[in-house]
Amino acid sequence: MNADGMAVLTHKHRGRLTGLSLALVLLAPTAWAQGEASKQRFETKAPQAFLMEAKTGTVLFSKQPDTLIAPAALAKLMTMEVVFDALKSGRAKLDDVYTVSENAWRTGGAPSRGSTMFAAVKSQLTLNDLIQGAIVQSANDACIIIAEGMAGSEAKFAELMNERAREIGLKKSVFKNATGLPAEGQVVSLSELAILGRHIWETYPELYRIYAQRDFTWNKITQRNRNPLLSAGIGADGMGTGYTEASGYAILGSAEQNGRRLFAAMSGMTSEAERAQEARKLLDYGLNGFEDAHLFDAGAIIGTARVYGGMKQDVPLKSLDPVEVFVPLTDKDLVKVHLVYDGPLRAPIASNQPIGSLEVWIGDSLAKSFQLAAAEDVALGSLSSRAADAAHELAFGWLR
Repeated sequence: MNADGMAVLTHKHRGRLTGLSLALVLLAPTAWAQGEASKQRFETKAPQAFLMEAKTGTVLFSKQPDTLIAPAALAKLMTMEVVFDALKSGRAKLDDVYTVSENAWRTGGAPSRGSTMFAAVKSQLTLNDLIQGAIVQSANDACIIIAEGMAGSEAKFAELMNERAREIGLKKSVFKNATGLPAEGQVVSLSELAILGRHIWETYPELYRIYAQRDFTWNKITQRNRNPLLSAGIGADGMGTGYTEASGYAILGSAEQNGRRLFAAMSGMTSEAERAQEARKLLDYGLNGFEDAHLFDAGAIIGTARVYGGMKQDVPLKSLDPVEVFVPLTDKDLVKVHLVYDGPLRAPIASNQPIGSLEVWIGDSLAKSFQLAAAEDVALGSLSSRAADAAHELAFGWLR
């Protein structure tokens, strides 16, 4: 029995739904009747893909989203998050001046023949210019200059990147440098890249706007933003691209239309053209193929869960947050909903005690999970009722 008084078994119990069953029967009669997972109807050439709606966090599409891949230049998103956090807290200012070291020049500058803003060794640049160079030009030298200027070395800055990654909820991504240049053990997942992008958009709205900047001129050299979605006419305003021989062409894109914002992450494409085409197709799917479904307010009774050894045999469950998801306009048979909890539940149960979750699935993807809690107390039952419940569980529990 765990700390919440629940006996944790090797299987999940399914609770009985109340009004939600009616709401989702209307949305997805086939899936509700059959209770079987359906394959997602949308298809993409990308080996890994992830699409998330920003307001509710609903996952609209996923294909191997947790596979760990080399981030390439998309690691610069985490670099910028560290910088933005320092600016927000006052530890750094846009007019701070950093000096170009020989290491930054040689590793990320003109001699490297990679993405660079061509900063000369020993020259000085403001943090404001370096940020635009890192975002718009994807400049490796800009990232190294920032890392050395803020933390003393790129290795120390990478430690800050990993600390911040854990603080904002990235559990598996690991960063070894500020640029995304190949490094053993440096990995990210598409789902966590989308979480990172959403966090930057929500937390630093003024700085996020730089991702939509079409070009940047520094030292009389103009370079265009590498994000192919910015000119696609779909409301795209971020975020970045990457490429490695091992992982292929990757992208994290964000777009907003009619108040709906999406984050799309993809990896493994074979060319820049395929990357642009597949990313736009995925965003089009999310922007035009879904509708907002507000099912319950916070605190509404969602369903009931079976209780053993209590004065009552069931406990009503409520959602702690509004139950709001995005569902497909067509192929509504993809939508399924399950009330899931570890059980059997043992009395006594306290009101507001966390008990399981409401899971909304779109095809084979978990679109959104809502934490549920007991809506009332359930006191310990009489000795005879507890004995009867124990006998029932012993006799029939294995059938589940």
